[in-house]
Amino acid sequence: MNIDTTLLKYIAISIAGLVVTFTIIFYILKKVGKNPRNILPVNFAHRIKIPLIIFISALALRIGVASDVFNVNAAKIIAHIGTLLFILSITWFLIIFIKVLKAVLVRRYDISASDNLAARRVYTQFTILERVVVFLIVICAIGVALMSFESIRSVGVSFLTSAGIAGIIIGFSAQKALGTLLAGIQIALTQPIRLDDVVIVEGEWGKIEEITLTYVVVKIWDKRRLVVPTTYFIEKPFQNWTRNSAEILGTVFIYTDFKVEVDKVREELTRLLEGSDLWDGQVNVLQVTDAREKVMELRALMSSSDSSISWDLRVYVREKLIEFIQKNYPDSLPFTRVTLKEGLKDKETEPTGKNEQ
Repeated sequence: MNIDTTLLKYIAISIAGLVVTFTIIFYILKKVGKNPRNILPVNFAHRIKIPLIIFISALALRIGVASDVFNVNAAKIIAHIGTLLFILSITWFLIIFIKVLKAVLVRRYDISASDNLAARRVYTQFTILERVVVFLIVICAIGVALMSFESIRSVGVSFLTSAGIAGIIIGFSAQKALGTLLAGIQIALTQPIRLDDVVIVEGEWGKIEEITLTYVVVKIWDKRRLVVPTTYFIEKPFQNWTRNSAEILGTVFIYTDFKVEVDKVREELTRLLEGSDLWDGQVNVLQVTDAREKVMELRALMSSSDSSISWDLRVYVREKLIEFIQKNYPDSLPFTRVTLKEGLKDKETEPTGKNEQ
């Protein structure tokens, strides 16, 4: 039997073994994933399908090299390809494992609930930590793959002697990038912001939609996206309306003339809030907060379960209070008083004579 026949037999056996092994493992994982009591997600078998094929292929190549099917030069190349495939498949497996582990840990937290503070805290921590771990895994995998090449490994060993100087140079050149990366890790640990937090950043009102290692995406109320670096939330002040609780106080300012009956407006506010499902029944206050030379400022303070409901409640109360004042106290709407003295009036209406012909 010559080498070509042996090689062909090995290829045929390898392909058959690859198909059979993959089919068995895939079938078992698919069955396990269908059971809701297992920790594996339902689509785990499909997610692991490609790295599983790569792993079995690498294993088949290594077995072929160990069986002396290939000549010396081909064996070296195939062994190196098998090593790279092993690195790729193991890296892929680890990334999938990290994602599955995160999904299992956050499964019992419902971020869509009205009081989702604990859920948002957990989601934020695990989301950022997941990206940190995946980033480190990928970097390590690339380093191991590059070191598998003899030429690169020899160059790397020679560079180790000057690692101190290189580290200082890289540290200065990548100072901002490293600072951004560390800011992302700091946000995961200290959590000045969390996913779905309501914030005011650069004068814009919105919700935290995405947190990465280097930037944060804020979804503005009008569906725009504000992208800011993670260092912004460490170095600059900003407003977080849901830092400790989703509950929030809404404020409505009404400007009227001094003739308005404040007690009647206060009674109307109570009636509006008690008849609205948007109010959580906790805070109901109307006060005169300012008295200027032309108008009186009334501040209506009301509470709601979250910021989105608070916005709708404020709009509703503002419209109804203005309508109430228009119907019941039309003379109390703000207006400007002008008093003309008789002598001044005569002087202003006296012809100047400049335009007379």
